[in-house]
Amino acid sequence: MNRVWLKRIGIGIAVLAVIGGFYYALRETPTLIDVASVTEGPMQINIREEGTTRVRDVYTVSAPIAGQISRTVLEEGDRVEAGRTIVASIHPLDPPLIDRRTQAELQAARDAASAAVALAEIDLQRAEAALGLANTELDRALRLYEPRVIPQSALQRVQNEVELQRAQVDAARATIGVRQAELASAEARLKQPATVGPDGEDCCVNLYAPVDGVVLSVLAKSAQAVSPGAGIAEIGDPNRIEIVVDLLSADATRVKPGTRTMIVDWGGDQGLPATVRRVDPAGFTKVSALGIEEQRVNAIIDLEESNRQLGHSFRVAAELTIWECERCVQVPIGALFRNGSKWNVFRVDDNRLRRTEVSIGRMNNEVAQVLDGLSPGDTIVMHPSDTVDDGTLVEVRTQ
Repeated sequence: MNRVWLKRIGIGIAVLAVIGGFYYALRETPTLIDVASVTEGPMQINIREEGTTRVRDVYTVSAPIAGQISRTVLEEGDRVEAGRTIVASIHPLDPPLIDRRTQAELQAARDAASAAVALAEIDLQRAEAALGLANTELDRALRLYEPRVIPQSALQRVQNEVELQRAQVDAARATIGVRQAELASAEARLKQPATVGPDGEDCCVNLYAPVDGVVLSVLAKSAQAVSPGAGIAEIGDPNRIEIVVDLLSADATRVKPGTRTMIVDWGGDQGLPATVRRVDPAGFTKVSALGIEEQRVNAIIDLEESNRQLGHSFRVAAELTIWECERCVQVPIGALFRNGSKWNVFRVDDNRLRRTEVSIGRMNNEVAQVLDGLSPGDTIVMHPSDTVDDGTLVEVRTQ
């Protein structure tokens, strides 16, 4: 009898084990999910673009005339005073080198000029001799005119001849001056460049700093020949820093003067508050790193407080706030997915998923504004996969 009951109990245990195995194998297994909570709080939409710092007023010292500038003694960072600090000194240029053929031509021109001077001196001697003869004839005519030996008309002819010869002498002397100037010009054209440069006393132009400030860059450091308008140095006040950010033209239409901005990635631990001062009225074409032509517009940003750590042409990043809400319901954008043309989320309700249609307002890179469909505190699924659907049993993944 005992053996029969033991056999029945064993069979019962075996049946229960089989039934338990089938139940365990066929039971619904919860899907592991990552969740987040719907929150309510402040929200902002920012435009982030790289920018460059620059001194607001940069003065470029340039050469007003062609010449040879001496080596610049100023370096970047040196302070200068307006009208007192010499930025550069410009010396006259040396004459160019003369090749053998040109030298022969210039020597021939010099010899011709020297011969012309000699001819002019001979003409002067001839004119002076003629003037002396005319003066002698005048003395003789005066002696003959007193006793009325010759008429007055003859005396006047002799006097006119004297005046004519005197004019010839003056013309000959003037001709000598012209020929001597031509000879000097021909000799000057034969001069070769000097073996040593001119000293400081021969400097013809000293260029002074136009404003008080700091040397931002030296464009011409070594001694060299410069043409009119060539840049030598840039000077500005590093305490007057502004930031230039080029925005996409579509984003520039949403940025206005007075837009609050935060300057980040400038090297400091904290962002620098700033304000947009101006958005340029005209854009320009810029090729992106991917080779795409984009229409860009410059926005000029002023720092609210001076920062001595920033200098000219430093790279920074600017976050411009184009929209903000002090208190609004928001959901992480990683929880949103499209169902047709509507935004949806999976809301967790008693370990079951409920597909919920939501109305979304504005979005930034992290969260989206919820207008309708969710309440603060609701638990939603982050990055839902295609293995979950409405009504799926879920379990929150632990770290």
